[in-house]
Amino acid sequence: MTENSNPTILLVDDEEMVLNSMKSFFAIENNYNLMTYTSPLKALEDLNRNHAHVDLVISDYLMPEMDGITFLAKVKEKLPMVPRILLTGYADKENAIKAINNVGLYQYIEKPWDNEDLKLVIRNGLEKTTLLHQLEEKVREVERAQRELSEVQKDILRVFA
Repeated sequence: MTENSNPTILLVDDEEMVLNSMKSFFAIENNYNLMTYTSPLKALEDLNRNHAHVDLVISDYLMPEMDGITFLAKVKEKLPMVPRILLTGYADKENAIKAINNVGLYQYIEKPWDNEDLKLVIRNGLEKTTLLHQLEEKVREVERAQRELSEVQKDILRVFA
């Protein structure tokens, strides 16, 4: 996520009604780019083919092609630093909790969700993404400075050797 661009959220749910509800929710927020899929297989295919930049992933748990935990595990392989959120019904809560440890879920949200809670979870997840990108940039800056310092040190040793 660059500072001047809107964050991109990948949303997967096999129920069109849930996707439409989420689209309406995000339309109110209006500062997000949404990639929506009813098929987790299609979402993975597009992620692999297009090398899409994604800042946050939300997936339903129960889907016919692949469950959300499996889908998010595959997303983690491709995008390990991107927060992953699982949408789950109350009956699936135990599996969602297990998934937090197994696939490194950032959070799970129970259906039906509270819009204010969802908004907070998404903002916090995107903040995590931003902070991780900033940390990566700082690490690169330190590595560059270390290389430059090493070159200066070599130059000094050459002059005085």
